[in-house]
Amino acid sequence: MEYLPNIIFAIALFAGIGFFVNNIKKLSRNIKLGKDVDRNDNKSERFKNMAKIALGQSKMVKRPLSGFLHIIVYVGFIIINIEVLEIVLDGLLGTHRLFQPILGEAFYGFLIGTFEILAVLVLLAVIVFWLRRNVSNIKRFLSTEMKGWPKNDGNYILYFEVVLMTLFLTMNATDTSFQEAGVGNVISQYLVPLFDGFSAETIHTIERTAWWIHILGILVFLNYLYYSKHLHILLAFPNTYFANLKPKGQFNNLVSVTNEVKLMMDPDADPYAMPEVCAEETTPEKFGASDVTDLNWVQLLNAYTCTECGRCTSSCPANLTGKKLSPRKIMMDTRDRLEEVGRNIDANKGEFKDDGKQLLNDYITPEELWACTSCNACVEECPVNIDPLSIIMDMRRYLVMEESAAPQELNMMMTNVENNGAMWQYSQQDRLNWAKED
Repeated sequence: MEYLPNIIFAIALFAGIGFFVNNIKKLSRNIKLGKDVDRNDNKSERFKNMAKIALGQSKMVKRPLSGFLHIIVYVGFIIINIEVLEIVLDGLLGTHRLFQPILGEAFYGFLIGTFEILAVLVLLAVIVFWLRRNVSNIKRFLSTEMKGWPKNDGNYILYFEVVLMTLFLTMNATDTSFQEAGVGNVISQYLVPLFDGFSAETIHTIERTAWWIHILGILVFLNYLYYSKHLHILLAFPNTYFANLKPKGQFNNLVSVTNEVKLMMDPDADPYAMPEVCAEETTPEKFGASDVTDLNWVQLLNAYTCTECGRCTSSCPANLTGKKLSPRKIMMDTRDRLEEVGRNIDANKGEFKDDGKQLLNDYITPEELWACTSCNACVEECPVNIDPLSIIMDMRRYLVMEESAAPQELNMMMTNVENNGAMWQYSQQDRLNWAKED
């Protein structure tokens, strides 16, 4: 029975890690459903972006209050979790504060003291975040797409943080030997009076209970990430690394269209030549995107990385003028559809069976797509370099090139370009008449 707690801990640890790994495999599988795109160029610049934006949080502080508070939570989350290594080793080996004799009392006390200060700062930041989300009536948290699960999800994470930080401080406050040493208990020493009057055995039970719930809570939190917008904790790093480095006004050209234009411009090409027949008949590539599998894998990675912070939507001129478009909703809808496709594949033993749905119309409407001004404000504002505009443009391409479903104004413009060589409804002979007017 002496080793029973260690065995139970090992089972819980490996079960939690195993479930997490399984979810990461699903995540990777879903992202790889996207089309291939090469993002291996300019590696030094990509690493620089990742270090500056994902690690350094450089775009977060553009909005000072929320940016500063986010940095506190981010730093606290990373640094305090260094202690998780000690907890894991203690749980597996049956030791107690294994690092204390190894690091020395002074340095160990400095580390734990730093953790305790950060824990309090995280608690204060989380309280402010909760008030901003639920009391302050900030417009970007009140949008239609933030009702129900998205709102609850954001709050659940805040509650997780409060519980974990409280358990950490409680664990330290009831650790009698740690308190007696008087080194590193810069915050927890003020919680000790709360347990006056309790027997030594009861205090030890509270300490052990807080210890167990703390580590099990971390394992639950780890696996909750897959179902939460807080997956960006992990994906912000690859997302910023693989972000588009081209100028924001530059759109990609479809290879098939480019080849057609080159053929038309080639004076040596035979205009009457029949296209070569492939040995194996293949389905022609779709122009644009109507479903998630038509998007590239970076766009799908973007969808999973979305923090749902709403900075993109709050900066979108179309949204600000009352249009239906919300760049945040575009990313959330893409992720939701991708998850639906993933569940379909899981239910059908690795094969997707047509469910009669697609991203276009079932999730994102043409009205939303055509409201976009392609100004790139959403791309500029995103703190982790997500690109909603690329998805919007690919879906517009599908509407125009596959369904001829452009708005009337655009169809008139394209007809004029085709017939008159300009967007105005003048003949080519009259195109310069405006210059002769007084």
